[in-house]
Amino acid sequence: MDKRRQEIEAKRAKLAELRKARADRQRGEVERKQEQVAGPSTSKKDVDDLVNALVGTRTGLDSGEMTPSSSMPGTPSLGHHITLPGIASGISPRSGSGRASRQSDFTDRLSGGGSIAVPGSSNAATDNVIERAMTPRTFPVLVDIEQELFEYPQKERVIYNKEVQTTSIETGPSADYEAEIRQRIAKEREIEVERAARDKELDEESVKLDQEIEQEIRELSEEERASILAAPEFLEFVEQSSKIVQRALNDGYDYIRDYTVNAESGGDDSEGKRVKRVCEFWDERYGKNRSITDIDWSPKYPELSVASYNKNSAALNEPDGIVAVWNLHMLERPEFVFHSQSDVLSVTFSPFHANLIFGGTYSGQILLWDTRSKHLPVLKTPLSAAGHTHPVYAMQMVGTQNAHNLITSSTDGTVCSWLVDMLAQPQETLELVHAGHNKTAEVSITTLDFPDNETTTFWVGTEEGNVYQANRYDRAGAKAGLNQYDVYKGHAGPVMGMHFHPLVGPVDFSDLFLTSSVDWTVKLWRAKSLSKPSTTPHTISPIYSFDEADDYVYDVKWHPAHPAMFGTVDGSGKFDLWNLNTDTEVPVVSTTVGTGRSINKLQWDRKEGRRAALGGSDGRLYIYDIGDMALPRESEWTDMQKAVASIVGSGQANGVAENDGARIVAGR
Repeated sequence: MDKRRQEIEAKRAKLAELRKARADRQRGEVERKQEQVAGPSTSKKDVDDLVNALVGTRTGLDSGEMTPSSSMPGTPSLGHHITLPGIASGISPRSGSGRASRQSDFTDRLSGGGSIAVPGSSNAATDNVIERAMTPRTFPVLVDIEQELFEYPQKERVIYNKEVQTTSIETGPSADYEAEIRQRIAKEREIEVERAARDKELDEESVKLDQEIEQEIRELSEEERASILAAPEFLEFVEQSSKIVQRALNDGYDYIRDYTVNAESGGDDSEGKRVKRVCEFWDERYGKNRSITDIDWSPKYPELSVASYNKNSAALNEPDGIVAVWNLHMLERPEFVFHSQSDVLSVTFSPFHANLIFGGTYSGQILLWDTRSKHLPVLKTPLSAAGHTHPVYAMQMVGTQNAHNLITSSTDGTVCSWLVDMLAQPQETLELVHAGHNKTAEVSITTLDFPDNETTTFWVGTEEGNVYQANRYDRAGAKAGLNQYDVYKGHAGPVMGMHFHPLVGPVDFSDLFLTSSVDWTVKLWRAKSLSKPSTTPHTISPIYSFDEADDYVYDVKWHPAHPAMFGTVDGSGKFDLWNLNTDTEVPVVSTTVGTGRSINKLQWDRKEGRRAALGGSDGRLYIYDIGDMALPRESEWTDMQKAVASIVGSGQANGVAENDGARIVAGR
């Protein structure tokens, strides 16, 4: 489509250039013709001036002067005396008889219509004879003129003829000039022919371009429209461009805000002090009849979150598992949607590759999706005994940028370590078994977590309600596999969530971890020191139990920035915020998220911890903002030390905590 549009635009631009060139050429032709029309008048004036300069002005001839202009070369200087017939040349002009005779002669000539001729001229027409018709009315004037004429001194008599009066002037053009004119005319004719040919060619090309453009923009048939709409390139264009439009429409920021008008001062006093719902992600096409099984935040883009979904039993033609990446700036639909042949039970962004998403399925496969690719996974593990063959409920990425592994666990007690770019077979396989189990030795793992800065030792929660510590490799005093002697026992049902305290702030609380269970409780534990492993069976009890829930507690997470705060979600649809520095009996804030729907998963954003993503059993993903509660004071770590010491002391008094766990949490 883009190429076709570019071709049409190029043709239109070329057609416009042709039309502009034609208009310019026509305008130049009009100007040239106007110059040709104005040219002869100018040349005629120049010729008149030249003739006047050569033969003298006509005013002298009209006034009776017969002497040519002195500018004529070779012309002698002549007097002004004119000898008239009948007048003696020897008579003095002043004599009275001469005057009377002259008057009578003039009277006769005037009455008979005579003429005044220059002596010596045989032909009046060819020898420059001046004829003047005189009437009696002008006689007094003529007398004055005659008297004035004869007042001039007498000059020598000059006989005028053609040779004396005029000189030979060449009036015809020269041969060179005629040749130049002919060449110019021939050149102009050639130019005219070329212009005519060019105009004809441009007209033909213009007509052709008009036809091509008309053909390009013609109405499409229904079949052509259907083929365009079904083209992969068109669908991809609509997908990408509509995302951009929806982000702009759903963003709460006012792009046309004028900061100089209606400036608001102050703000809501309650803002930042309450838990507020930011948005709710839901798409009926993908979320109908599905539940969210796991969620995670992007490590690079804070507006992106990912959610995994189980099977839609009412739609047999749809994929069994769905993974959707949601954007805070696009609420109506997910940014990306990935498919799986089995229910996706766990999902996580790779902290070292922003485009990679890992998922664990009900069939035991580990899938890898890439946001730069299509819906299907780019890599997946085989369905064989080399990997998992049971549901994978927990996974975590450990290590550094240059050396990291994906750790996954399934309900058959298998823990596998994978290289990101090689999922054909696991790098390591670990079987967690416990000899004290009655029917089977394997441990059914429901959740898994590593403490911060730890890549070898991890803890797992099981369906039986116990928590175990395990090692990936042999280490001093402990072998690889499950530690069968230290059993963290306190829950009466399967452990659904587990999270170690993040390593943040001036005091290290990373040996504390929380667990949640279907027994409606949340337990606070202290991990046993790895330097002193037990050699005999040993039971470790929680140091505190939070019993305020009214339903299954599906997940629990420490806050990533506040040392004393954590959140829980339960089957009644409540989202509870706890602050151990404020109260250990009841949560500081309790919010009902879903009406009659349970909340399965909780995940804080990775940077500030201001937003919490909550996944519901109705397939909806809720985003909440906890405001200023996410900002800890400097004294929070000291207060947390005191709170833990108080909890441990009260637990010892009640016989809940083990003697071992009474040490102060001032640091490891």
